[in-house]
This record gives sequence, C-alpha cells and structure tokens, in this order.
Amino acid sequence: MHLSLSLSAVFSTGALLLGRAGVHTSRAGTPTAASIAVPEASQLAQLARMTTLSIDTGDLDIIKAYGATGLITDATTNPLFVSQAGLSGDARYIAFVDSAIAYAKKNAKGTEAVLELAMDRLAVELGLEIVKLVPGYVSTEVDIRASFDTEESIARARRIIAMYEAAGVPRTRVLVKLAGTWEGIQAAKVLEKEGITCNITLIFGFIQAVAAAQAGARLISPFPGRIKDWAGANGGKKAYEPSEDPGVKSVSRMYAYYKKFGHENTICMPASWRPSRSTPADKIAEHATDEIVALAGVDRMTIPPSILDQLAATQEPLLRQLTPAAASAACADSIVGDGDISEAEFRFALNADVCATTKMAEGINMFVAETLKLEAALRGKL
Repeated sequence: MHLSLSLSAVFSTGALLLGRAGVHTSRAGTPTAASIAVPEASQLAQLARMTTLSIDTGDLDIIKAYGATGLITDATTNPLFVSQAGLSGDARYIAFVDSAIAYAKKNAKGTEAVLELAMDRLAVELGLEIVKLVPGYVSTEVDIRASFDTEESIARARRIIAMYEAAGVPRTRVLVKLAGTWEGIQAAKVLEKEGITCNITLIFGFIQAVAAAQAGARLISPFPGRIKDWAGANGGKKAYEPSEDPGVKSVSRMYAYYKKFGHENTICMPASWRPSRSTPADKIAEHATDEIVALAGVDRMTIPPSILDQLAATQEPLLRQLTPAAASAACADSIVGDGDISEAEFRFALNADVCATTKMAEGINMFVAETLKLEAALRGKL
C-alpha cells in the first residue's frame, strides 16, 4: 500500500527533482505532473511512526507534496530559504515581496523602519502559505542580526506573532526561531511566558541545550552534521560508524539529559545532516541517512527534501535507537546547576566548547550574509 499524492501543477523557478519520490518542476516554471508515492514499508513511513517529522525547505510545492503524504506535520524555514524565495523571480514569491513592501509602507515610517518591517513581513508571508500545507508547527526566524540583543529579539518576535494572529493564524501554530545565544535564550524565556513558542536554533553545545530547557523553550534544533564537520576538521576522523558520529553522540546526550531531568516540555529536534560513513571524496548520497537512522526515535527531526526522498525510496527495516526510558537510564550527566544557570556560567561553558563557539558563529554569519542580500534587494524596491 502507498501513501500517494498527485499534483496537477507544480511551479518553480529552479529545476527541482526529489529523486525517486517523483516531484518534478520545470526550469521555466511551466506546470508539470508530479506525484509522491511512499510505501508503508519505507524508512520514511517507519521513521514517522516513532519521530515527528518536519520538512526543512522554503519551497511551497515540495512542502505541499510531502505534507499531503500525511507523514510530515511541520515545516522549518530559515533566512536562507526566505532569501531564496524573495530573490527567486517566481511569480508567487514576487507577490509575497510586493505584499510585504506594501504592508511595511502602510505600517511603518522612514526608510529603515519600512525595510525592517518588510523583512519580517516577507518571512510571515511565506509562513502564511506554509501553514496551509502542514497541520503542525511552522518556524519563522527573528532577524538573525538581533541574536545578541534580547529586547530587540522579543520585540521582533512579538511583531511576527501579531502579524500571524492578524491573519487568523494562532500563535500555537508558530515557532519563533531564535539563535542559541545567551540573549536569544533569555528572549525565549520571556516569550514562552506569553504563550509564544520558541525554537532555539544553531545548537552545537550541551550548555546551549541545558540553558534552553531551563528557559522553557518549546524546542531546540541541534545540528549533528555540522558537529561532525567540525570534528573531522579538528583532529577527529573523516568518517565514523553512525553510533560513534560526534554529532549523533551530542544529540543523544541532549535527549538523554532532557528525559532524565524532566525537561519533557522541551522538544529535541535535530537538523542539518551528514553521512557518518563518508568523506567529501566518497559517494556521500550512499550514506546520507546515517545520522537520521542512528537517532531514530528522537522527539522530532527536520529533514531536507533530498533526504526525505532517500528515506522514502528505502525499505530496509528501521530500528528505534532512542527511547525516553532507556535514554534516561543511560544518561551519565548530573543535573547542571542548583537552579537556572547564570550568564557567567553559560558563557564560560560555551567558551570552553570550541565546536559550539565556532559553529554558532559560522551559522550566524552565514544567515547574516543571506539576510543582507535580501535586504539589498528589498531596498531597491522601496
């Protein structure tokens, strides 16, 4: 038996192919028939029975296709996806840009204020379309340049939620994404008390995960693939057995700590995947699902379309690797702090974690670069 979807039209400005899952779009943006067929015996279907799945893309056609299978409940975007949408030239995304600029001009005064509001509104415009395609959470990121400003992060998050709610989308459907800085985590602490659920992203270190849970964040996004990248570039192996992959071990540790010490209200949702058993010179696609298979059973995962496609095309048995009880029993960590950790304790521990410090900086800088590209394009339209 298959969970199947037929699309009468798919539009895109780029040539997109989800391999054997069968989602095709034309470079010219002309309609093409497409379908996704996911066998119930596939690893994707098996994984969805033990882990809640999110799709990691800003492409509306692909979100629609996978959302219709019933296996994907949530969708995750980031500044890269918003930038790609805003700069794509696709008629639908052009309409989002025009709408965002019109909204900003109506509701803000002065070029810089209009530009700032237009940036936020564009992310919301994309999100308003995505909420129609998946039944669960949609993540929308606060401007990454506010990552070291708690008050600005709070203000921007409140504005994002207000725009969603004015459009009829309840705050319970939206995860506001904040970077795993001290300031981002403290913003989440305030926002969660207001019923604004937060996704603390760019998590590379254990102390970030602990602080986010203590702040009451609804969800964290650790990046096992980038942790593996850092290890391979800094004295570690280039390839690992999946169970020994540094990224897999890091996420497993965070998950186990949450289960042992009662942080049940904070979801562990890894993102950003690498092939444990491959190096860049190898056939990476062959082992693209290594980390996912090794973390099967974690609370949630957000997965890009190319890897969802590979999981959909694979019918080998998928064994659950993580369960709350077993993880709690295996946790070797003691509880961190007598209460919430202080800013000094957080910064000292983060400073000692060179991987976390380095990779978070890289992630922030990458997203800032994409944000600046989009900002420049929007400025030209004001």
